[in-house]
Amino acid sequence: MKHRLIFATLMSFVLTLFMSAWVTFINMGAIEGFVRYWLSAWMLAWPAAGLISFLCGPQIHQLALDIARKV
Repeated sequence: MKHRLIFATLMSFVLTLFMSAWVTFINMGAIEGFVRYWLSAWMLAWPAAGLISFLCGPQIHQLALDIARKV
């Protein structure tokens, strides 16, 4: 359980950090105040992604194992 919580926290941190930067850049470009908009988007995305990762992680892991066995 401890590993699952740490993994979900770290994975959601990294993914949301980069994805929110990318989507903010795509939507707004390199504007003045970019970092403020980006961090605002990231602060909203990270808790949601962390919870989703924690709750759905075991099922997604099992699905990946099942697919890998068939490929």
